[in-house]
Amino acid sequence: MAAGTPRVFVSHLAGVPVFDPNGDQVGRVRDLVAMLRVGGKPPRLLGMVVEVVSRRRIFVPMTRVTGVESGQVITTGVVNMRRFEQRPTERLVLGEFLDRRVRLVETDEEVTVLDVAIQQLPARRDWEIDKFFVRKGRGGALRRKGETLTVEWSAISGFSLEEHGQGAENLVATFERLRPTDVANALHHLTPKRRAEVAAALDDDRLADVLEELPGDDQVEILGKLAEDRAADVLEAMDPDDAADLLSELPEADKERLLALMRPDDAADVRRLLSYEERTAGGLMTTEPIILRPDATVADALARVRQQDLSPALAAQVYVCRSPDETPTGKYLGTVHFQRLLRDPPFTLVSSIVDSDLVPLTPETPLPAVTSYLAAYNLVSVPVVDESGSLLGAVTVDDVLDHLLPEDWRETDFQGEEGIAGGR
Repeated sequence: MAAGTPRVFVSHLAGVPVFDPNGDQVGRVRDLVAMLRVGGKPPRLLGMVVEVVSRRRIFVPMTRVTGVESGQVITTGVVNMRRFEQRPTERLVLGEFLDRRVRLVETDEEVTVLDVAIQQLPARRDWEIDKFFVRKGRGGALRRKGETLTVEWSAISGFSLEEHGQGAENLVATFERLRPTDVANALHHLTPKRRAEVAAALDDDRLADVLEELPGDDQVEILGKLAEDRAADVLEAMDPDDAADLLSELPEADKERLLALMRPDDAADVRRLLSYEERTAGGLMTTEPIILRPDATVADALARVRQQDLSPALAAQVYVCRSPDETPTGKYLGTVHFQRLLRDPPFTLVSSIVDSDLVPLTPETPLPAVTSYLAAYNLVSVPVVDESGSLLGAVTVDDVLDHLLPEDWRETDFQGEEGIAGGR
């Protein structure tokens, strides 16, 4: 739902069909999953509970939802078919919010929640609970008497988390305001028990982002305390190179068991990265840079660069390759840097503006040579190409820095967030 479109009331979503990008029906919406936040902020919508044909209920993250309109929900990407399990920090909107008694802040009058509105934040993929449709007076949703009105989230009391306390639920709500690096720093200083509680309460994408910022020992510890199915889900949500680094720290049997539980495409990318030596371009690269075919336009490239889940280093350039356009690709033709995309008209073909002067790296290139290459040419990312000319991935400057900095660099308290990690 684009910014500026009408908000959606959740009662209108109950039972509506959910379709994949090919137009095939996945199932029907049975509920929505939200997370309460501290500081009076509206709850963040995490995803939808969808009942598939087998009557199994699965979780579809809101990051996979591309459309909520005309009595249907459209998703993108592969849907995880594992059974939905509600976590301690999660609230079911239809099951727990509707028909609940709350109070109006201004008058302290008791009202009943009849419906809840959700809205997507401008220029982001995040969704929030926006408004409540309530009825004054006593009685449930079926009672017809009493004035009805629509109010802002801030106009009612009875839902928000309290600021005090150091339970996992409050910690997760507090961490929601922080960058993954700062959450990782706080988690590192928690006791193992508290660390496991918070990790269990985080959603998969958030936990994946945080794990990527933690020292290896903490990563292994947290992953080992998750149920294997969930551990596989989190590994799928991680960048392939980070997932490969984490799996390389595990015993061979554990690594193979988790790879077998992952989706085949995700597991294949990780297995390929595990086949390279750690301190080489192949071992450092990500297999998911922005790849475009020669007939793509500058407008196509800019649309890909704008994707929110891309790191700045990966969004700084696109790689032009012949089909197939997933790694390993067809013949690598060259790179188009972001600044060049901004200088050319939207209809320009990317094949006409590629930079093919710089020789790409081979997967066997050692770390010192990768570092020198990035420094010499003032790059934040560099392509890795095999002997047949296919693009295998790209090495970004942040992955190189991880191997150049002291081992304890992650323990630096950049933002002074020590107070968050209380209860040690």
